[in-house]
Amino acid sequence: MKNKLADLHTPIRHTSLDGLFRYASLLRFGEVHIKFDHATGLKAIIAIHNLKSGPAIGGCRLIHYPTTDYALEDALRLASMMSFKAAISNLPHGGAKAVLIKPKIIKDRKAYFEKFAEFVHELDGRYITAVDSGTTMADMDIIATRTPFVTCTATHGNIGDPSPQTAHGVRRGIEAAVRFKLNKDTLKGVRVAIQGAGHVGYFLAKELTECGAILTMCDVNETALQACVKELGVATCPPDAIYDVEADVFAPCALGAVLNSYTIKRLRVSIVAGSANNQLAHHQYADVLHQRDILYVPDFLINAGGLIYAAAIYDRADPQKAMKQVSEIYDTSMHLFERAKEEKRSTNDVAEQIALERLR
Repeated sequence: MKNKLADLHTPIRHTSLDGLFRYASLLRFGEVHIKFDHATGLKAIIAIHNLKSGPAIGGCRLIHYPTTDYALEDALRLASMMSFKAAISNLPHGGAKAVLIKPKIIKDRKAYFEKFAEFVHELDGRYITAVDSGTTMADMDIIATRTPFVTCTATHGNIGDPSPQTAHGVRRGIEAAVRFKLNKDTLKGVRVAIQGAGHVGYFLAKELTECGAILTMCDVNETALQACVKELGVATCPPDAIYDVEADVFAPCALGAVLNSYTIKRLRVSIVAGSANNQLAHHQYADVLHQRDILYVPDFLINAGGLIYAAAIYDRADPQKAMKQVSEIYDTSMHLFERAKEEKRSTNDVAEQIALERLR
């Protein structure tokens, strides 16, 4: 079944409000709310993609945008992906995203996030906010003084940076892929090429090393890369050479859109499984991986650990139970692989179909 949401992997830059409305229609939104506050400089967009399974949850992103159109499209695209993450993980939540267009100077950060919190509270629980690019746990603590519809705070379990939980979920997805594709029960001796030594890349490398995997890593940030070398003893390669590394698993944990016709031809692996969002430059490349007999673990499944954990903590699960839910990415992945094999389809197509069925 071909679905119209397939192209959400590829950003579409629109230059008109009509174009953005068409994009929202393509992604089957939902609600979009906008707030401006002159006193604090707040320019906020909250995109709520789907509420079928429960209140929508998604991070609050604070970054610079060249235009408002770019910010609005980013909110739409990211919110729809959060719905897919929540749906494939069978969470009692829909997907959403808040985008704050960062001003040149935030004169009073406390007042800025208090005003944003009031905006969140006006939506009466339909949106639950969380940490994302440019925001911190301290910001979430400010928000929590004005609304209960927030997670990633000291009040809700002190999870702070969700990178460790995301990395753990990726490790569990890799374990499932290695079991299914390579018929190995452990990661001992499994060769993994990790693209990116940032927060998730580092924590993933740490977990994989503890499991006995053999790692090769790259990053444009030499300081971050050398920290992994010093602590974990990983091998390294130049950033562009990572696609040529002979390994069992390629784990993209940095930029999106890295899987295209050129890079896929260079891969010398049996599995692609990493934390980066929107790894496919276009939906069609899922089929290219399938034709090359490379098992692809869809990004919105394998990198959902941070969302699963944050949602579980918000829903008042204890940390141990929340981590158990993250670990279930292994089981979700195995079910997906079996169904894709039976239906002779790419794992990405089947995962999208499962998510769409739940969203509808």
